[in-house]
Amino acid sequence: MNNHSQKINVKGLTDVPPRLFDLIPRFIEKYGYKDNLFAGKVNGQWVKYDGQKFYDMTNAISYGLLKIGVKKGDRIALVATNCPEWNMIDFAIQQVGAICIPIYPTISHADYEYIFKHSEANIVFISNKNLYNKLADIINSISTIKDVFSIKPIDGLKSLQELIDLGNDNKDVDALESVKNNVDNTDVATIIYTSGTMGTPKGVMLTHRNILSIIEYLCPLYPIDETHDTISYLPLSHIYERAVQYCHVYLGCSTYYVENIGAIIDTMAEIKPHHFSSVPRLIEKVYHTIVRKGRKLPGIKKTIFFWALNLAEHYDETKRHNSWFYLQKIKIADKLVFKEWRKVFGGNLQLIISGGAAIQPRLVKIFTALGIQLTEGYGLTETSPVIATNSLTMGKLKAGTVGIVMDNQDVKIDENGEILIKGPNVMLGYYKDEEKTKEAIDKDGYFHTGDKGCFDEDGLLKITGRIKEIFKTSMGKYVSPVLIENIIKESPFVAEILVIGEGQKFAAALVYPNFEHLKSWCMVKNIPYTTDEEMVKNKDVIARYSKEIDKYNATLGDYEQVKKFELISKEWTIESGEMTASLKPRRSKIMQNYADLINKIYAE
Repeated sequence: MNNHSQKINVKGLTDVPPRLFDLIPRFIEKYGYKDNLFAGKVNGQWVKYDGQKFYDMTNAISYGLLKIGVKKGDRIALVATNCPEWNMIDFAIQQVGAICIPIYPTISHADYEYIFKHSEANIVFISNKNLYNKLADIINSISTIKDVFSIKPIDGLKSLQELIDLGNDNKDVDALESVKNNVDNTDVATIIYTSGTMGTPKGVMLTHRNILSIIEYLCPLYPIDETHDTISYLPLSHIYERAVQYCHVYLGCSTYYVENIGAIIDTMAEIKPHHFSSVPRLIEKVYHTIVRKGRKLPGIKKTIFFWALNLAEHYDETKRHNSWFYLQKIKIADKLVFKEWRKVFGGNLQLIISGGAAIQPRLVKIFTALGIQLTEGYGLTETSPVIATNSLTMGKLKAGTVGIVMDNQDVKIDENGEILIKGPNVMLGYYKDEEKTKEAIDKDGYFHTGDKGCFDEDGLLKITGRIKEIFKTSMGKYVSPVLIENIIKESPFVAEILVIGEGQKFAAALVYPNFEHLKSWCMVKNIPYTTDEEMVKNKDVIARYSKEIDKYNATLGDYEQVKKFELISKEWTIESGEMTASLKPRRSKIMQNYADLINKIYAE
C-alpha cells in the first residue's frame, strides 16, 4: 500500500474570496434573490435573514465595535448557542480585524477561566441569562475584559441590539472599508481552544486562508447547491460545524438552526432538509429511534421491517457487488419500508456528513441502502478541519474509511503509522505556545496528527487508532481501544463503551447500555424491567451482554478481546466532564470516576 496520499485531480474553485467575511457580499451578488441565508426560532417562530439584511446587521455590529474602540488583533470571546446572530458577530469581528474566540457553552468553570485569561479577551458576547449567571464571577474577575454584550436581553447588561443601534448611529462606511482593506488572508481569523481528551486546552490559531483553502477543495466533493436547505445543531464553537457553515454560504444553501438536540426530528419534519452534518453519536440515536418504532409494529409489518433492515445491512455502498436480484429486493424494501424511514428525515434528505469520530460501517450501508448517503470525513481543529472525506461526486464512498485526501494537501504515513499532513489548511500554530507548536509541526512543515492510519487499495484513508490512546498490556501487546470500541458499538445493545487495560493482563471495558433496546429485549424475554440501575446488575442482562461481547470478540485477536466488562447506568455527558464538547469520551476522567469499578474488574 502507498504511504503517500494520491491526487484525484480535483480542480480547486477559482472564485473563493480572499477573506472569510467576503463570503457575505459574494452571497448577495450570486444568490441575492433568496429570502433566507440563515434562520433561527424566536418564540416558536422562524425568523429569517436574507443576505442583505444579514449583511446590514453584520456591518452595524462592526460599526459598533469600531465606535467602542476595537482594534485589529483584539480578542473577542463568543460564548453562545447556535443562532443567526452567532454568525453575524463572527463576521463582524473579522471585518474589523479582531480575532474571534468561540467558546462552548458547556465547558467547565475552570476551562472558561483558563481560556478568558489565556486569550486575554477584551470583549465577551454571551447568549443568555443562564450562561451569564454561570460566568459572571469569572468575567468580573478578569481585568482584560472591558465589555460584555448579551444576544438575548439581560437586565443590567449591554445587549447586542444596543451595539447594533450604536453602530447604525455611528455609521462610518469609509472607516470600516479602510479597516477591512487592512485585513489580509494570512491574518488570524479565529483562535479555537481544543476540547481535548486530556490536558489544558490549546489555542489553535487559524487564518482566513487556512479555512478558505478547505472551501476551495471541499465544496466540489459534495452535490450541494443553492436549491438546498440544511439544518444545523452541532456547536458553531467547533471548527467542524463552523467550516460547514462557511461552505454553505459559499454554495448558497439556506441554514435553519435547531433550537435544541431534542427538537432535531421535529425540525427535520418541518424544514425537510436536503442534507446536514452530524456526529456518529447523534446518528446512532436517530437510527435506534427508528428501530425502536419498528419493534412496536404488529405481526407481519414487524417481520417486513426487520427483513428490510437485514437486507440494508448487506448493501455494498461502493456499488461493486450488489447483484441484480439483490437490487430488486432493495426496490421492494424501499416501497414497503425505506420510504417511510425517509419521512422521519422530512422526505428530502439526500446526504448526512459525519465527522468527529468513527461511524459504524453498518450504518453507512443501511443509510445508503435507503437512499440517504452517509459519508464520513476526518480532520482536526489544527487542520481547519478537513483532511479527507468520502465523496459522492468523485464516487469515493467506502464504509470503514474516511475517504480521499483533498488535492491541496499532502498526507503521508510515518514509520510509526502516524498520519502526517502538510497543506494550506494547517494552523498557524498554538497561541502563545511556541514549544507545543514546534512539537506539533516538524521542520518539514508536516503536522503530526496523533492518529494512526493507512491507505487502502483504493487510496482511501483509514484511521486505525490514536497514538496517545493506544496502550500496552502487561503481556507486551499493544491495543488500540478505539478500534475495538467501534466494532463492539455495532451492537444494538451498546450505546457507549470504553476499552481499558493499560499495564494489565488483558483488555476490559465499561459498557453503557442502549437502554431502549435493552427494555425491548427484556419485554420479549418476559424479564421485569425496574430501573436502569437495577437492570445493569441483573444476572440475565449481564449474561446477554456477555454473549453479545463474545460475538464481537470473535472478530478480534486474542490480545484485543474484551475479557471482562462492567455495565454502568449513568450516561457520560459534557456536563459531567466525561465527554468533550465534540462528544468524544474523556478517557482519563471516566477512568478516574470509575476507579473502584475498574479495580473490581482487575481484582485477582
